Amino acid sequence: MSPQATTRSGLSFRVLDAMDAPHFGRILRLRLQSGEAPSVKSLKGSEMRAISPEGTECRIKVLGFAVFGGKPSNERLARTGRIDVHVEELDATGPIGLRWDVVP
Repeated sequence: MSPQATTRSGLSFRVLDAMDAPHFGRILRLRLQSGEAPSVKSLKGSEMRAISPEGTECRIKVLGFAVFGGKPSNERLARTGRIDVHVEELDATGPIGLRWDVVP
């Protein structure tokens, strides 16, 4: 099963914080808005869409995870609904900011 196939059913995140990553890409702090928490493994390498409050869309690819608040785990994501991801913006419509929605 592909990483994207396991994150499809009604899944939605909200961007709580966004910053430039040290070398390239962006770090996004996400909070689960709807759907069941996916596995951390299924998120890595997946492509998603980020949608601004104004409706602008940007495709992103999850490269890995930031560990500011501790190592990401399935249990932690299910319990808190939060995860910090390192992403690459695949479109030139960014940068992704606060209050954007992220969906598979």
